[in-house]
Amino acid sequence: MESADSIRSLYRRFLSGITLKSLNAFYYACSYAKADYAVFMNVTARLALRLIPDSLDEQPIFLCIDDTMAPQKKFGKKFEDVSKLFDHAAHNGSNYLNGHCFVSAMLCVPVWNKQKISYLAVPLGYRMWQKKESKLQPAASMVRRVMPEFSGKRNVIILCDSWYVKQDLVCVVDEYPNLDLIGSARSDSVIYGLPPAKTGKRGRPAKHGRRLSIHKDFSLSDKKAGDYYTGCRRVLTNIFGARQVMAYVTSPSKDGGGRSLLFSTVFPSQLQIFCAWQKKAPLNQTGSSWMQYTPLFLYLFRWNIEVNCYGQKSFWSLCSYMVRSRKGIEMLVNLINISYCAMKLLPYLEDPFSKYRNASVQEFLFILSERIRQQVFYANLVQNIETHIKSNIIIKALKQLCVKQMG
Repeated sequence: MESADSIRSLYRRFLSGITLKSLNAFYYACSYAKADYAVFMNVTARLALRLIPDSLDEQPIFLCIDDTMAPQKKFGKKFEDVSKLFDHAAHNGSNYLNGHCFVSAMLCVPVWNKQKISYLAVPLGYRMWQKKESKLQPAASMVRRVMPEFSGKRNVIILCDSWYVKQDLVCVVDEYPNLDLIGSARSDSVIYGLPPAKTGKRGRPAKHGRRLSIHKDFSLSDKKAGDYYTGCRRVLTNIFGARQVMAYVTSPSKDGGGRSLLFSTVFPSQLQIFCAWQKKAPLNQTGSSWMQYTPLFLYLFRWNIEVNCYGQKSFWSLCSYMVRSRKGIEMLVNLINISYCAMKLLPYLEDPFSKYRNASVQEFLFILSERIRQQVFYANLVQNIETHIKSNIIIKALKQLCVKQMG
């Protein structure tokens, strides 16, 4: 179906035609079934990893983390765990809305597309945020859940915005040898230079150098790297403890203007990435002078999770659930996400659908839904032809239709 505004709508328009189960059975399945929807993430991740060709097996994969709001206007107070939320992207005349907040994770894997490397973005799942916990906790839990699937990968990189570059999520990076993080940070984050060389004198050596300023201690490049002038250097910061990280400072103007800060736990020398074959700029720009900015360019893949959430809300009824319990809402949202993933993975997993790899998800959904409706119609037609008399009537009608079409 192109959309499912509610379980009732889905049942009336589709499910009732293929099953004898009642409507209440589907409500019960969402709210009380003992299915562990966390397993959906692992299954989706394994399917996505199968798409990576052998020639791209050493390329990094990305795990994007973000959150999205699901406003509930008319019946908002009747849903479990609904609350007043701040949304900086709200367009309702106020920055506050009544609804739920979902923490989401997305996997980006490399595939060949017209002799260029393109990253396919596959959403793994959603977790509803509760005010009694931080959004960092479900985010860290989702990362730990899927990391065993990536044990054979060289570089797994978390991409996230400044909200998630905090200790509760950063600590997960130290738990896995192949996991790193690239994320934006607050421009007023405290950063230090590297510790000075040991002098051999008595006393405790300094743990770090002097405190750095993103305005005074970073020299911007002479040319723009992408859309920004950029400066970078190795630093220490309290967020990552004693671990050295790359700090990138960007500005749209070389002289003056605001500056943004980004941290990367992975260094350019640790990456094995085929820049020349990348489909998107500025990552496909080659040359030794550009290599130091590779982690900064990789951060651009985080935008895929924003596009995914917008598409699921606009075309997949992600926020139109009419289930009241927290478990039921999470189950339904993740089932919708599975359907969305199927539309993205099928063109790569099944050769008959390969021509739809560059088509939009909505276009492929429409074509596939038409085929399913036809199959359901024919199946019901054959099932309802019970007697010889009915069969003769149907055959005669089909013959008349064929004659009319040929004439």
